[in-house]
Amino acid sequence: MLQRSYDRVTQSLFDRAQSLGIETGIDRLGRQEPQCGFGQLGSCCRMCYMGPCRIDPFGEGAQTGVCGATVDTIVCRNLLREEVGGAASHVGHARHVVLTFKKMLEGKAPGYHITDRGKLLEIADRLGIERDGRSDEDIASEVVERALEDFTRQDGGMLNWLRLHAPEKAIEKWQRLGIVVSNAHNEIEEAMHRTSMGNDADPVNLLLAALKIGLVDGYAGLHMATDFQDIMFGTPQVRKIEASPAVLEKNMVNIAMHGHNPLLSEKILEWAGRLEEDAKKEGAEGINVVGVCCTGNELTMRHNVPMAAHNLQSELIMLTGAVDAMVVDIQCIWPGSEKVAECFHTKVITTEPFVKIPGAMHIDFEPENADERAEKIVREAIDAFTKRKDKEVFIPEGKATGLVGFSVEAILDVLKRINPEDPLMPVIDNIKSGNIFGAVGFAGCPSIKMRHTNMTEIMVKEMLKNNILVVTTGCTAHICAQAGLMNTDATELYCGEGLKSVLHALGDAAGLGAPLPPVWHMGSCVDNSRIATLLGALADRLGVDISELPVAGSAPELVQEKAVSIGTWLLALGLMVHIAPHPRIMGSPVAVKVLTEGLKDLTGGYAFVELDPLKAAEGIVQHIKDRRKALGI
Repeated sequence: MLQRSYDRVTQSLFDRAQSLGIETGIDRLGRQEPQCGFGQLGSCCRMCYMGPCRIDPFGEGAQTGVCGATVDTIVCRNLLREEVGGAASHVGHARHVVLTFKKMLEGKAPGYHITDRGKLLEIADRLGIERDGRSDEDIASEVVERALEDFTRQDGGMLNWLRLHAPEKAIEKWQRLGIVVSNAHNEIEEAMHRTSMGNDADPVNLLLAALKIGLVDGYAGLHMATDFQDIMFGTPQVRKIEASPAVLEKNMVNIAMHGHNPLLSEKILEWAGRLEEDAKKEGAEGINVVGVCCTGNELTMRHNVPMAAHNLQSELIMLTGAVDAMVVDIQCIWPGSEKVAECFHTKVITTEPFVKIPGAMHIDFEPENADERAEKIVREAIDAFTKRKDKEVFIPEGKATGLVGFSVEAILDVLKRINPEDPLMPVIDNIKSGNIFGAVGFAGCPSIKMRHTNMTEIMVKEMLKNNILVVTTGCTAHICAQAGLMNTDATELYCGEGLKSVLHALGDAAGLGAPLPPVWHMGSCVDNSRIATLLGALADRLGVDISELPVAGSAPELVQEKAVSIGTWLLALGLMVHIAPHPRIMGSPVAVKVLTEGLKDLTGGYAFVELDPLKAAEGIVQHIKDRRKALGI
């Protein structure tokens, strides 16, 4: 096994796996090393069967593919295909939620309902939908029509959700670049077409197409999914939670919800409550639903469900012997999880027709049968508990607590208590004074290749020391929660004096009797949309472009194609985006130059690659200093 040391809880689970002779991700990584250098550079091509081709980075071997494609063409085509994979994941997620919402309105999905009427009406107003004398259901039906139009329209008009959420200055910029999008599916189709053999060979044109796919992800994926999930399940509000694999309970039926789509997890949580007595009849003290990955973020910020594990820990928590069912829907699900589960009583239950794992139980979950299937899944978990209730389990100690649910609405609610007429003004005043020196959004997954470096934790603490507020989503939020960075104590431990004073004032305004934490949990992967909404509101209030704000983004442990497409959306918005490890573009001088330098003149954004956490933090702080200087503050 590779000699790496992780945080105490994660390491204890790796050690348990080794003692039991169970293979985990760290073993599989060790057998892959050294990993393919051509793949890491992005300089290998499999687009046709004259290949695969690869370019010699030292200039001694082949410098073009069989068809004549240069390394710049190959790298940029590969990057665009990665983007398509990421954007398709988020767009598919959003479309699924919208179609479920439509079925709900038609009476075909009776298990769901409108929870946040206010958000529905707000979106209807911003879409220009007339609502006088109309029922909520009628208004909602038109909102759905506008959403579905973003997957069907053929008139070249602007994506409705882009016009709904993108700042005007950004739209003008994108129109000049010719990258405004109209139909999410058309753009995905065109990107796949243009990257097939014998089509687009211009690396700059391919990179502009990548920006376009970033917009597809940001608006037809992230923003749309967040909007409809908030309407259906409620807009998050700040609440206290626990985090760590230690949230598993020996004497309870433990159901781990893993994936991204709350359509499933909301129903499982509901039926866990309904079947509590059935579990007790089987000798359990109750049913404990815990969250893994992004569906864990969705559950925790709406229902206080404990955050049990980030993506890297998803197979590890089964080593406790306490997980009775690992219920999964879409995205970030490790196929190796079933092999770990086989060593225990755990049932891995897949629920989507296009996400199946050999050996796992499959229970199809559709909106029409949501209640029936959710009940069946919970009963399977209870049955699994009966097979292990008298067996020993290994649950590591070390729960962390924190505050989650910092939606834009929740943040503004607090700010309105300070300045009801102009809630953003206190933030702006503190940015100008330097109490809030800037802000950084941390997003993405934990990488098994980098987790031992504490990359995320070190960078976050450096930000706080420099009075830079941190907001976070996805599995990075799990990392921060487990590290205690979402606890009010972290404000005293890690923040500079300026940021500390602001968080104390906000905590007092919120009635906490303590400061707000210095790391604000804004939700799941799709909830990166909330970060953009907050930045857009600040930019509009200041009358500047988002690219001029003293802010940045970071994917400190890049894993997923989804992170690449989200990062490209942020580049299009004009943010500096830190990435580690480097994306697979280093084989192309053109891609490196455009993304790290050329974009500054086009969108104001640029990519910054740095694997050392202290140097990465230093680079972000310098960027924020430069933005402050340009603003004259």
